[in-house]
Amino acid sequence: MWLLPLFSPIARAAAQIYYRVRFDGPSIPASGPVLLVANHPNSLLDPTLVVAAAGRPVRFLAKAPLFSDRRIGWLVRAAGAIPVYRRADDPALMDRNEDAFRAVFSALASGSAVGIFPEGVSHSAPGMAPLKTGAARIALGAAAITRRAFPIVPVGLSFQEKDIFRSEALVVRGQPIAWDDLAARSADAAAAVRELTARIDYALRTVTVNLESWEDRPIVEAAVRIWEAEQGDHSRAAERVSRLDLTTRLLARARETGDAEGLALASDIRHHTRRLSRLGLRPGDLTADVRTSQAVRWAARRLHLVMPFGALLAVAGAMLFWIPYRLTGVVVDRLRLDQDVRSTWKLLVGIVLYAAWLGLLTWGAGATLGLAGAAACLVGVPAVGMAGLIVRERWAESWGDVRRFFLLRARGSMIGSLRQRQLDLARRLNEMLEKQR
Repeated sequence: MWLLPLFSPIARAAAQIYYRVRFDGPSIPASGPVLLVANHPNSLLDPTLVVAAAGRPVRFLAKAPLFSDRRIGWLVRAAGAIPVYRRADDPALMDRNEDAFRAVFSALASGSAVGIFPEGVSHSAPGMAPLKTGAARIALGAAAITRRAFPIVPVGLSFQEKDIFRSEALVVRGQPIAWDDLAARSADAAAAVRELTARIDYALRTVTVNLESWEDRPIVEAAVRIWEAEQGDHSRAAERVSRLDLTTRLLARARETGDAEGLALASDIRHHTRRLSRLGLRPGDLTADVRTSQAVRWAARRLHLVMPFGALLAVAGAMLFWIPYRLTGVVVDRLRLDQDVRSTWKLLVGIVLYAAWLGLLTWGAGATLGLAGAAACLVGVPAVGMAGLIVRERWAESWGDVRRFFLLRARGSMIGSLRQRQLDLARRLNEMLEKQR
């Protein structure tokens, strides 16, 4: 378990490098027993993000075959994971789960944080899979030792494009689940296990978005962004997830009941969003301030991006790591992986190739410039690479802002028509939301 104490800072660094990740919600208790329950859409990247959100060492339950996997078994063992034996893997080993449960009970009783993915399997479905009962049984079994309920905290993981480097990721920590009334019940009490599993399921759904199909994602996200743009409410991440979840349920109910008004609204939102997309606009752009004074202030805040030093960082960062970046993509593309494990393999392969490339550059610097040159290369090259990446991302964002600014200024009458259309959509959305309260 040598990696366990180091896992939290390493996980946060890896998460921030691979994704543009945001964390939201109340902090995880810094000490004492806590059971973290999370959805599981992204293989081994999910534990990384949960640990990063927790800010403390976390021991995970992991399926037993991972421990004997030659490629990642060492990592699973080093991180202090606890093996779980699934019937789907080997029915003959199911009796070993008693030892696994005792190990988890002991870890929680000693004040550790334990993480579990109650769905039981990583997947790429648009919504959560039915939960297994293991998390509830663990909580009840550990409570028999601790003599009290301890925090069970839901952690929701959402990804824009989970297998794409530097795409957006959102990690939402929820409120601890209330289960004091169940803590005195036995882990063998079927009714208590079912009830606590239901509460865990409900809590996880409050911090995740569960679509009927991936085709619904653009319309659900557009509906929330239209509402926020016209309400002037720039939500925190956790609030947006809650609104996305509510909108998803409204859409599902409209389909189930054949609600003509709701289905018409969904169709109109889809049409409005497609029109904005063709123009390269977002709902919030229609309410943007495009006065010249605002443009001057915007440009002043970004002037450093076009200064020689910023440009040099961007170019140098791209050139320094172009070879391992391309090689990582080539290697992963040849592996024919399922979508839910592609990002894991990109990270693992990338770590090896980037480390090897940095080692080669450091060796070259040392051979040419001596020990001081090697040390400067070892520290400076990663710093330049990351700084250059950030500058290039801001260039892309700024160019998009400039293009939208001139479009909004030049096509005033068309933008006005779109704005009126969006106001009407926001009004209809608000009326539908009010009916549900």
